[in-house]
Amino acid sequence: MTAGSTPHWEHRSRRQRLVRFAGLLFTLVVFGWAWQALGVRYEFVLSAPAEVEDLLVRMYPPDRAYSYEIVGPLIETVNIAVLGTGLSVLLSVPIAYLAAENTSPSRLTYLAGKLVVTLTRSISVIIWALLFVVIFGPGPLAGVVAIGVRSIGFIGKLLAEAIEEIDPRQPEAIRATGGNAVDVMVYGIVPQVKPAFVGITTYRWDINVRSSTVLGFVGAGGIGAELFAVLDFFRWDAALTILIAILGVVLFSETISAVVRQKLR
Repeated sequence: MTAGSTPHWEHRSRRQRLVRFAGLLFTLVVFGWAWQALGVRYEFVLSAPAEVEDLLVRMYPPDRAYSYEIVGPLIETVNIAVLGTGLSVLLSVPIAYLAAENTSPSRLTYLAGKLVVTLTRSISVIIWALLFVVIFGPGPLAGVVAIGVRSIGFIGKLLAEAIEEIDPRQPEAIRATGGNAVDVMVYGIVPQVKPAFVGITTYRWDINVRSSTVLGFVGAGGIGAELFAVLDFFRWDAALTILIAILGVVLFSETISAVVRQKLR
């Protein structure tokens, strides 16, 4: 710096800028390699706009007469989401209690709870549905169990984290007055995690409504079975009717979920 010159301030040093540039370049190389490894044919990408236009022409207008035939499958889809969420709540509460470090009886039970949460969350709901279709046979029961088991990891993880963040003074006060483990749970822990529990359950039900719409593709009941059937016969107008109905159900669940979360604030 020469005498009389004003100091020049830079947010990052030259070395930091080089490291950031190298990281960006490495990321682009990885994405390029991944795209090349997939073997995507560019002619399909270039023809995609024309294919989309052709598909929309074949789908519109929707088959309004077909809408009466999908009322039953739509109700079944919602029932799968409701019962699956209820099943997951019953299973998630004790698992969350074990997976929370401040309430688990021992280190072994803590690790077991974490293992269940991780295992159920790591496998897609479609894979669970395939497994339970083999066990229970095709139908909504397989869908209910698949939704329930898949949701254990989600509800259990978030509920366990909520339990770990409670104020420890309230459970300690109940123990000091002679309360047993049940008293501590009912009066010391449940009141503190109740708002989080309701919010987590409502949000998961919202997710399960969307997930249950595709379970029919693997024989687990719901509107997905109808969608798979009409696509198999290239009935594009009926497919659009089903997609509009699914959109309506999802918007309905989103509205209920938003209202419940708003009430909890």
